[in-house]
Amino acid sequence: MAFNTVKTPFRILLTGVNITTGAASASAAIPVNSAAIAARYVVVSCTVNARIRVGQSGVTALATDMLIGPSSGPVILDVSGCTHIAAIQDTGAGVVSVCPMEW
Repeated sequence: MAFNTVKTPFRILLTGVNITTGAASASAAIPVNSAAIAARYVVVSCTVNARIRVGQSGVTALATDMLIGPSSGPVILDVSGCTHIAAIQDTGAGVVSVCPMEW
């Protein structure tokens, strides 16, 4: 069985964004990194199960998009070429946190 591991520790140097989830999709701009350029990778975590999608301005999360949950721990996403992230509640309202990460 193969496991994905991070061999070089990553750092979170700047504040990210919080998206409050509800019955309707909500989105936010992907935060920039410490060099003030678009982050290539972000760490996403949440307080309750939520569905997320990355894309361009106007992106909308659907009930069939990627599921993240607080019990699974933070998720690292490659958001290269994307400007926004959207989230929608899975079973209840909560908060999705998106932080830029750097190596």
